[in-house]
Amino acid sequence: MMFTVAPMPDMPKRHDGDGKARRRWWPFLAVSVTLASAGLQAVEPARQAELKYLLDHDCGSCHGMTRKGGLGPSLLPKVLEGKPDGLLIATILEGRSGTAMPPWRGQLTEAEAAWLVEELRRGP
Repeated sequence: MMFTVAPMPDMPKRHDGDGKARRRWWPFLAVSVTLASAGLQAVEPARQAELKYLLDHDCGSCHGMTRKGGLGPSLLPKVLEGKPDGLLIATILEGRSGTAMPPWRGQLTEAEAAWLVEELRRGP
């Protein structure tokens, strides 16, 4: 499967010191995210349990323990409907500038971020 990541309309703006606001093009938005099952390693069951814990506790601390939202937006399947997997994976890995959403690249692989997106789509 191939997912092309497009800029989001509510993308934060940056100021370049000249007082003019410009849309900030996150590096991952300029790149197509390719998720081919053969190209990504499967996430082992033991790691899945760790990721589930991370989702329930670390993500839940901002998005709510039931994923209905809080400091961060709701992560319920109906809210994520229509959002491309590539965008969600990129958000997990790169974070969201100007928000409390941190980048998880370094702690998570692309395969693990893809697994988290699948888990979010299944619901709590």
